[in-house]
Amino acid sequence: MQQPMHLVDLLGLERSWVLELFERADRLRALRGTPQAPRPLAGKTAALIFHKPSLRTRVSFTVGMHELGGDAVDLGSAEVAEHGRESLEDVAHVLSGMTDLIVVRTFAHRIVQRLAASATVPVINALTDFSHPCQVLADLYTLWRAGRDLDRITVTWVGDGNNVLHSWLEAAGMFQFQLRLAVPDGFEPDAGLYLEAERRAPGRVARFRDPQEAVRGADVVYTDTWTSMGQEAEAAWRRVAFAGYQVNAALMKLASPEAVFMHCLPAHRGEEVTDEVIDGPRSVVLEEAENRLHLQKALLVALAEATPARTRRARTIRATIAA
Repeated sequence: MQQPMHLVDLLGLERSWVLELFERADRLRALRGTPQAPRPLAGKTAALIFHKPSLRTRVSFTVGMHELGGDAVDLGSAEVAEHGRESLEDVAHVLSGMTDLIVVRTFAHRIVQRLAASATVPVINALTDFSHPCQVLADLYTLWRAGRDLDRITVTWVGDGNNVLHSWLEAAGMFQFQLRLAVPDGFEPDAGLYLEAERRAPGRVARFRDPQEAVRGADVVYTDTWTSMGQEAEAAWRRVAFAGYQVNAALMKLASPEAVFMHCLPAHRGEEVTDEVIDGPRSVVLEEAENRLHLQKALLVALAEATPARTRRARTIRATIAA
């Protein structure tokens, strides 16, 4: 089976590879904190590039590297930027010679794409304004662990057509779940990506303007903040535009009796979701957050294994000498 070199998006990932990732995450979870806990990344270092504030992403990748026996170095916009001290291509070459993995949480999606195009070590998209593949892999893992059949469930997204929804649209091509979108006019997801999702998942992706219609009978109800990072100036009018798209007890009653509520966090309580729902018995929000750690540990190992450090560095040195 061909394994990916980078994780820039979910498009192109093989279903079988993702299911193996879930199984690896479960094995690492079971051994966590025990004397048998494996340390497959001993001697390896991940460069963590963060241009956006972070709680779950920063902690999960940092703790994950340490628990796997490796180390992490934090970098920010002072060291790595699209129009900074040096080109992204030079940054990718330098980090490829000094570290074993590059994790990037940034604004522009093209930053991750450019780093991946030049790096000879795995580059992981830990969030851009366009997509959030690590979050949705952890979401799918959460549902898989709960015994939900990813080929038979109905997932309803309520709210903004943002980066997390984009990754859900990409995931619809890997599994056979139904994906319903309840998104206000003017806040639709990327049109090209939506059309591609319709092509790759014919008959399984649908847009609704009425959240009640979209949620009716759903197995998963998912929402996110109405105002993402970088959109703070729009917060007031976004609250007006999204009126009627709040996930509350009345909306959840329309879903399947066994439906779960999901949110990638942080939540703006009282806006996109009420306390009653996010703290209620149907909520799996905390499980989602913890599963970022287990899933990403499995991802780090899988990508590192696909790129043997000694071979990669020898190839880099030879290329440098030849130049």
